[in-house]
Amino acid sequence: MRNHSWPTVMIVAALAAGCGGGAGPPLVNEVVAVSTAAVPADPDDAVWRRAPVHLAPLILQDLVEPRLLVASTADVRVQAASDGREIAFRLEWSDPTRDDTLLPGKFSDACAVQVPAAPGPDVPAPQMGEPGRAVEISYWRAAWQAVVDGRGDTVRDLYPGATVDHYPFEAASLAKGSPEQQAMVDRYAPARALGNHMAGPRDRPVEDLVSSGPGTLAPAVRSVSSGRGVRTATGWTVVLQRPVPAGFAAGTRAQVAFAVWEGTHDEAGARKMRTGWIQLALEASR
Repeated sequence: MRNHSWPTVMIVAALAAGCGGGAGPPLVNEVVAVSTAAVPADPDDAVWRRAPVHLAPLILQDLVEPRLLVASTADVRVQAASDGREIAFRLEWSDPTRDDTLLPGKFSDACAVQVPAAPGPDVPAPQMGEPGRAVEISYWRAAWQAVVDGRGDTVRDLYPGATVDHYPFEAASLAKGSPEQQAMVDRYAPARALGNHMAGPRDRPVEDLVSSGPGTLAPAVRSVSSGRGVRTATGWTVVLQRPVPAGFAAGTRAQVAFAVWEGTHDEAGARKMRTGWIQLALEASR
């Protein structure tokens, strides 16, 4: 599978469009991580005011099932900053609807950063890697962010107008916090009782994943990424932090790819807008 690249004329047009406005970070044709003493976690950190912006056009994921055949999000603005050990990516994109709940028939807005698991001049396929050539993915979900920000995930939280007659684990005969009550809670929440990490509640809005090709996505052995997303007037701004990719240092080049999911467009799993590999550069330490 060849890497996706955009014609020079499109990049020049994007640069011209971006330079027509007022002052702001410059637009560049690669992702450049500026050097900073501390990796920023806040989407509004002052570091981002000097970090170059890469305007990354998004393309359909129409290679494997389930395919996305109707385009949604057009592009994502990417910035990066690093202290030499950690790297943070700031992703900003337009989305007219806020989708931050996971309910039957509803999907969450989301985004992801992907890097090759091992350094080398010949990168794996950008479509989730390939056998023997894995990729690492930092994945953020708006629904997880809502829980981390304080929204509960009970029926009463998700359906404010709902009236619950009775839950067995809330019976008056069960002392709150007793082993008997906990046993009843486990019976009615089996995924949580078995330690299913997808069942929540979440303590971070980001998950680390690994993949060696379509259909092989799995949780990473260790959680190394963190992040925070905020809803803006026009869409989302998300900062994703992770260790610097293996073998990546100032003066070298690596590869990075991005993906965005729009919940209202029924995007989930493989149904997404994405990029191919984009060159990643690290600014020398200040």
